[in-house]
Amino acid sequence: MTAQVNLVHPGGQAQQAHRDYHLGFQSAKVSAQYPAHVHELSPLMTLQGGIAHCDMRLESGPTKLLPFSQAYKPGYAAWRRPDFRAFFEQAHIQLPLEKGDALFFSPALFHAAGENRTTDVQRFVNLLQISSPFGRAMETIDRAAMCKALYPVLAQGLLQGAALDAAIAAAAEGYSFPTNLDTDPPIGGLAPETQAGLMRRFLAEGQSAQNFNAALDALEARKQA
Repeated sequence: MTAQVNLVHPGGQAQQAHRDYHLGFQSAKVSAQYPAHVHELSPLMTLQGGIAHCDMRLESGPTKLLPFSQAYKPGYAAWRRPDFRAFFEQAHIQLPLEKGDALFFSPALFHAAGENRTTDVQRFVNLLQISSPFGRAMETIDRAAMCKALYPVLAQGLLQGAALDAAIAAAAEGYSFPTNLDTDPPIGGLAPETQAGLMRRFLAEGQSAQNFNAALDALEARKQA
């Protein structure tokens, strides 16, 4: 189980409807690359939750929820569409919460934090994620060391296209989480840069192995709590 404090001050804006882990933080292009069974199984790997640390009347913007939307199988491909988000705004529900109330739901449930329209409520929630032990590999792998050993070879340009992608995927971590979102925030998207993304970017820019190693060390440092 992991936890993160979320504080929304009066005037804080609402989120748009979305889904969460795992595919929910990927771009539409990346999400479309995963086969259909991954879209169905991904929500089973985590459970989202939150504990209210203050009383939250509706005006303070407690989470908006679309009942039964977790059962819509194409949802990870559809939630970014304007018509889906418009339907969410018409059909969602909200529940006022009292301090100590807990709310748990599937990450595939369409949801969004509401706007804090009050002048006096500091909306304060402890966000929880309960992760399945089957969601990641059993063995520990030093992927940073693997990336550093592989980068000078790939920098020679001997591999291109699918062969290059396969080599990067075999060595580099291609998933942004877990991370420390305070020191490793998303930039230009919903998920921080991965080892694989960093490697592809530096190879495309023709960066030296020394620069790549330094950037990789900095990336790993940002992920630490």
